[in-house]
Amino acid sequence: MTYAARPLVIATAFAASLVVGLLLMFWVMGGVRNVAQPAAIGGPFQLTDQYGKTVTEKSLKGKPTLIFFGYTHCPDVCPTSLFEISEVMRAMGKDADRVNAYFVSVDPERDTPAVMKDYLSSFDPHLVGLSGDPAEVAKVLTAYRVYAKKIPGKDGDYTMDHTALIYLMDRDGRFVSPFNLKRSPEEVATELKRYL
Repeated sequence: MTYAARPLVIATAFAASLVVGLLLMFWVMGGVRNVAQPAAIGGPFQLTDQYGKTVTEKSLKGKPTLIFFGYTHCPDVCPTSLFEISEVMRAMGKDADRVNAYFVSVDPERDTPAVMKDYLSSFDPHLVGLSGDPAEVAKVLTAYRVYAKKIPGKDGDYTMDHTALIYLMDRDGRFVSPFNLKRSPEEVATELKRYL
């Protein structure tokens, strides 16, 4: 081997060991096949809206969808998030009819369709409240990777500790990303219109 060829051999060996090392690291962390795959969020469900109508994952198709998980007895995060969604829908103007906005209860024991209807009357009429059988709600929470836990209070009362993300789904019902509402309603509406 000539002296001039040595650096090339060393560089090639280094690159090969780097590739092998990276592949080994990916395998240890769960396999190479998982590296480029997005997290699976969403799936089949069957819930009831505040008017008694059945809503399924097929209802998401054809429109971008905002989904927020919460409950009607929530003291702060839920009403704030629903107000922010309402402001975005207002800023959307006529295009608000081309977006789904769902409020999914994590407290099906108390959040009946009648309770949801009364509660949502304070927000934008495009917001649809979804609840249902506790087992079906649990299935949706699992599919969307939502954390929800009952926290006992006084005299048998309770609150719910829960994930407070806004989920953005595309027109095919596939998860896009958590959706940031901490901007002006007009900025959010402009971004949301890109998914119409």
